[in-house]
Amino acid sequence: MAASKLQAFWNHPAGPKTIHFWAPTFKWGISIANIADFAKPPEKISYPQQIAVTCTGVIWSRYSMVITPVSHPHFHVR
Repeated sequence: MAASKLQAFWNHPAGPKTIHFWAPTFKWGISIANIADFAKPPEKISYPQQIAVTCTGVIWSRYSMVITPVSHPHFHVR
């Protein structure tokens, strides 16, 4: 049963073989790394990382307003 679920996940149209999986995964990775900076003193904060967080946030915000999601009946998870 676990093998069939893993295979279904692997072969899903938005699974790990596509950008639809990896783009949000890396965005969350950047955000989690940013949370780790909360405990650092201000002079140790990574400015390139903050720029990356800002840029990806602006890009995601822009496209969240432009893209219109479409629901395809054959893509529904059961």
